[in-house]
Amino acid sequence: AEARSMESLEKQLICPICLEMFSKPVVILPCQHNLCRKCANDVFQASNPLWQSRGSSAVPSGGRFRCPSCRHEVVLDRHGVYGLQRNLLVENIIDIYKQESARPLHAKAEQHLMCEEHEDERINIYCLRCEAPTCSLCKVFGAHKDCEVAPLPAVYQRQKSELSDGIAMLVAGNDRIQAIITQMEEICHTIEENGRRQKQHVGLRFDALYGILEERKKELLQSIAAEQEAKLQRVRGLIRQYGDHLEASSKLVESAIQAMEEPQMALYLQVLPGEQGEKGTRGITDMSKASMSSRPEPGYENMDHFSINVDYVAEMLRTIEFQTGA
Repeated sequence: AEARSMESLEKQLICPICLEMFSKPVVILPCQHNLCRKCANDVFQASNPLWQSRGSSAVPSGGRFRCPSCRHEVVLDRHGVYGLQRNLLVENIIDIYKQESARPLHAKAEQHLMCEEHEDERINIYCLRCEAPTCSLCKVFGAHKDCEVAPLPAVYQRQKSELSDGIAMLVAGNDRIQAIITQMEEICHTIEENGRRQKQHVGLRFDALYGILEERKKELLQSIAAEQEAKLQRVRGLIRQYGDHLEASSKLVESAIQAMEEPQMALYLQVLPGEQGEKGTRGITDMSKASMSSRPEPGYENMDHFSINVDYVAEMLRTIEFQTGA
C-alpha cells in the first residue's frame, strides 16, 4: 500500500514535457498546471523564436505559448517564463518525496522485471538491433549473442531525452499551427467583408446604369409621344374640316332637293332667291368645286423613324468586366 501511494504521488510530480520529476524551480501556469522552468522556457522559446533572451541589451517583448496539459494559452510579459510564479508547495513535496525514496519508484519496479528466457536474470541491457530490452545471458548465450547491445539506463535516458525533445517540438508546432489557423480564420473574415463591400459597390454601379437607361428610355418615349400627339392633332383637325364641309354640303343638297320639288316657278324664284336662285346655284357650284386637297401625305402615319439600334450597346454591356488595374 505504501508503494502504491508513493507511485501515485510520483505520477503527480511528473513534468508533462520531460516526463521526469519536476526540477526546481517549478512554475505554475495561469491554468494551474505546473512545468519545470527549463521545460516551460523550452516550449516558450520554440513558440517564440524571435523573442529576445533575458540577457539581451534590447528590451524584450512578451510572447505566448499553450499549456501542454490543457492547451490553455499562456500570455507572458517581457520577463518571459521568469515572470511566472514559482510553485513552492510542489517543490516542498518533491523534497519530502526524495527524502522518503532515494530513487524514483519506477526504477524500483524495473528491478523486478525479469527475463522470460532466464527467470533468475534481471533485464539490464538493450539490444540495439532488435530494439528490445534483454538480459546478459541472452547476450552471451541466447538470441542476442550476435547483436550489439547497450546499457539499459543509457538507452533509457537517451530515448527519454529524445521523447522530451519531441514533445517540446510537437507542442511548439501545435502552437504555430494554431497561430496559422487563427491567421487563416482572420483571412476568411476579411475575404467575406471585402466580398460584401465589393458586391455592394458593383450593385451601386449597375443601379447607376439602370438609372441612365430609364432616363433615356423616358426621353425617347416622350419624343415618340410628342410626335404622335402632333400628328393626331393634325389629322383630327383635317377630319373636323372634312366633317364640317360634309355637313354643309349635305344640308345644301337637302335644301336643293326640297327646292327642286317646288312646282311653282314664281314661288321658287321669289321665296328663296338667296339660297335657291342664282346665288343658290352658285353656292352649290362653289361647294362642289371647293378644294379639299389638304390631306396627310403618303406615309404620314409611319413612326418607324423612331426605331433604335441597341445591339452595339448590348454588346458593350456584355463586355463589362472587373478592372485588373488600380
